Amino acid sequence: MIGANQKRNIYSFHYGGLLRLSFPFDIFFLSSFYHHNVVSTQNNRSMAWTGKIQELGDPIDQYIYEHSLHFTTEQLELIEYSKSLPGLSRMLGSLDEAQFFQVLIRLMNCKRCIEIGTFTGYTSMTIALALPSDGQLITCDIDDQYIRQDLWVKAGVRDKINLRIGPAIETLEKLIEEYGEGSFDFIFIDADKINYLEYYNLSMRLLRSNGLIAVDNTLWNGHVVDETDTSAQTVAIRKTNDFIRDDQRVDISFLRLGDGTTLCRKK
Repeated sequence: MIGANQKRNIYSFHYGGLLRLSFPFDIFFLSSFYHHNVVSTQNNRSMAWTGKIQELGDPIDQYIYEHSLHFTTEQLELIEYSKSLPGLSRMLGSLDEAQFFQVLIRLMNCKRCIEIGTFTGYTSMTIALALPSDGQLITCDIDDQYIRQDLWVKAGVRDKINLRIGPAIETLEKLIEEYGEGSFDFIFIDADKINYLEYYNLSMRLLRSNGLIAVDNTLWNGHVVDETDTSAQTVAIRKTNDFIRDDQRVDISFLRLGDGTTLCRKK
């Protein structure tokens, strides 16, 4: 078993228009806290990867990733860019989580989606790729410093994405005024943790019946079960988790996916 910072080979090939990656079993792929440099044996170009941590070196997880994850070349370019940002690469959403959202969005025939927290725009791109030609994703962030809109254009999804810059609470309140309550199919919450509960309640107003809210980072790298951790972000996530657990407006599923993903179906 090699260490998390050691290099190993990765084999890549095109499959159905997407780039499918095959991993050796002794490399744990999706980890935002353990970063792996992997080298293509076909073209000798280095690529760095990031994602979310569950259990380092679990062969079952590795098998799942090897047999499920597919990326477009634009997604790969955006992953590489996100990983290159000093001190910020951990903010990239879980790659398997984002692909799971694509399945849900297609299954639900979603046309209107909201993303709270854009970062570089990877999950935005992934969601937009799953939307129909007349679908729309509204993604909001406090600024656009790191957002790669050029890659949205390159991926052919820029026309599906409506970027709103400003405090997310204000943006959500404006969306209620613009679209009315119950107008959206799917909402992904992945922004500052302090305001999570406020984002959730505003999202509930925007969500249609049988629509879905996905809340990211609900395990918070395990800090939610550490009673000695009383930091503001951890306390805010615990409060949100407790509230959602008791919320009679939704059916929930708390998944050990990425850094914890809670799915909330509005009744």
